[in-house]
Amino acid sequence: MTQPLATCPPPEPQKLRPAQLPCPNCSCCSAVLCERGRNDIGECIAHTPADHAATVADCPCSAETTRGTHAWRAAMLRITKHATENPMAPQAQSILHALAGDAMAFEDPKGHLRTLRSLRYVTGSEPAYQITDFGRRYLAAVTEPRFTTPVEVESVDLKLRTARVVVVGWNIADPVTVLLDPIRQSTGLNPEQLIGRFLEAKANCYAQTADDIVLTRIQLAPPLPENWMTGGSGE
Repeated sequence: MTQPLATCPPPEPQKLRPAQLPCPNCSCCSAVLCERGRNDIGECIAHTPADHAATVADCPCSAETTRGTHAWRAAMLRITKHATENPMAPQAQSILHALAGDAMAFEDPKGHLRTLRSLRYVTGSEPAYQITDFGRRYLAAVTEPRFTTPVEVESVDLKLRTARVVVVGWNIADPVTVLLDPIRQSTGLNPEQLIGRFLEAKANCYAQTADDIVLTRIQLAPPLPENWMTGGSGE
């Protein structure tokens, strides 16, 4: 008696990844990708395979020129530290001032313009050079008052790599969102150790909005007097 032939089970339907919703603010990325890119100083390109990198390389949603992105926050910190800790030669700053004032003619005998372009402080080409928002930020950072102020870390967000801090010299009622990693690198503390700690930093305490606050020279604060936050004398 012959045995019936064994039958193979029908193949399972192919499992496909669900289609990603397109980003409503750009034509190059999905909404999920732009959400990741906004919250990473590496921008969207850092979350994209190499064969698609060229497509998202200039995504405006995560760009350092777009206010509020992680890349933008990192750029503001970099520019502020450049202006306050290692400023350019006066001749280079004069070129920025000339362009900021719409002066088309300026002298550049030492070739500072090449550096200004590489720093993205200046764009365009002769004779139509233009100062960028980065260049304007540099000029503002050179002259804006900066003060040493206590900074209290209210919370940290490990997923977004940010911290919510109270910059006492600016506004004790309006917390500021800053990048977490510069604080960790400056203090040597883990994120969990930062929560509730008082730091000390230089800040542009006349800034108009929380996003405009840039902290530099961050360090652990010395012990505060007892009852300091409640107005007590601490004696």
